[in-house]
Amino acid sequence: MTTLRAGWVITQRDLAHWVRQPWAPLFGLLFSIMLLLVFGFLFGGAITVPGGGDYISFLLPGMLALSMMFGVESTATAMAADARKGITDRFRSMPIGSASVALGRVGADLANSAVELLVLILGGLLIGWRISDGPASALGAVLLLLLLRFAVLWIGIFVGLSFRGEGATMAVQVLVWPIGFLSTAIVSAETMPGWLGTIAAWNPLSATASATRELFGNPTGITEGPPAGGAVWLAVGWPLLLTAIFLPLSARAYRRLRD
Repeated sequence: MTTLRAGWVITQRDLAHWVRQPWAPLFGLLFSIMLLLVFGFLFGGAITVPGGGDYISFLLPGMLALSMMFGVESTATAMAADARKGITDRFRSMPIGSASVALGRVGADLANSAVELLVLILGGLLIGWRISDGPASALGAVLLLLLLRFAVLWIGIFVGLSFRGEGATMAVQVLVWPIGFLSTAIVSAETMPGWLGTIAAWNPLSATASATRELFGNPTGITEGPPAGGAVWLAVGWPLLLTAIFLPLSARAYRRLRD
């Protein structure tokens, strides 16, 4: 069996688990929707977007990017659970390529992320968010979001294989929450203290958030420094760099698994 075919079989296995037990992806989606509603309607009236514009239009692309980052927790937890229960070792004993297990997880999580993006976009349209540019730009924004998710997947796979047990979940939570909120996903970097805004502006998540705002035709919250359009290149470069780092680390962690 080829590596790609074996990866597709494992993808189907992971998707079948979600069909039988949909609570994990469902609660993840509900959590993203809750954050959108809380920041959009509870705190949104007190937040001003630099350069003007509706806060919901600014927030929605940021929440889409943030949901791609939060997905790393489910990836790490699933990989850690399979490794802890010996399922990964069973896969390793089969005549399949060593990359098949990771590819299966990547395929399943990307499919889940695509559905999550669709639901969040439809929800955003229902609460007043609008796409101002054409469908080609909107498609480009969605592809950038999935590219970020692809890169984050390899971080989750590496963490799940390296910190089996409850340590994987704790490690991801410590990683995701500071990175997720120390970004421009929810507020503009220009509203932060100078040093903090600089850190937030160089966050990989901020690059994707700014790029998707630009492509959706929404307010970017950027009035100083380089134009927002430069974020598109960063939104491509950061995920490629993260993938180049964590994909080999994930492969190495997989090879080092022991009974």
